[in-house]
Amino acid sequence: MSTYGQFCPMAKAMELLDERWTMLVVRELLLGSTHFNDLRRGVPKMSPALLSKRLKSLTRAGVVERNEIDGRATYSLTPCGQELAGVVTALGAWGVRWIGELGEQDLDPHLLMWDMRRTIPIDDWPRARTTIAFVLDGVAPKASRWWLTVSDGQADVCDFDPGYEVAGTVQAHLRTLIEIWRGDAGWARAVLDGSVALSGPSEVRRAIPRWLGQSPAAAIPRPA
Repeated sequence: MSTYGQFCPMAKAMELLDERWTMLVVRELLLGSTHFNDLRRGVPKMSPALLSKRLKSLTRAGVVERNEIDGRATYSLTPCGQELAGVVTALGAWGVRWIGELGEQDLDPHLLMWDMRRTIPIDDWPRARTTIAFVLDGVAPKASRWWLTVSDGQADVCDFDPGYEVAGTVQAHLRTLIEIWRGDAGWARAVLDGSVALSGPSEVRRAIPRWLGQSPAAAIPRPA
């Protein structure tokens, strides 16, 4: 690990935390991911080898604790790591307010669907198993179809047809859906101007924006 050669506490902290992907791994742990594969779904462009390396670094530093449950490795933040929650929240809010422009390389359907899966307001969904299909424009065909299912109070997302009856479908350009999810745009305007097409029974079409909602970032005030 490289050093800054400064006694400043911020410099010492950044010797650990400013390695590429490190804070995003901490973000995933704060959001509840505990298994290696779940962490990978939150950082889909990070290689497994690098994720393993970062977890080992964070474990050595006392930020992460590794345990085995039924022979399967689990990861969690120590009290030291939990104290980074405020840092992650502040960085996210700052990014929403001041780093708003999205490049094409930032538009990742895997991360969008995974983030939706863990953030949607499940209590607003019907009690019976309900599946919403997504058709994403502007992405490679193999990443353009997704299915989000809520059943028994749990949400799951698939990039293959799980075989359940589809209650409704959302079709939009990936950028449009990401902008809605981030709070840069709203569901009502997007549906009205046709940039998002909802299909299904009328009651489902009306409910989809409420079922999906927006990410917590949408509530962060933007600069005037």
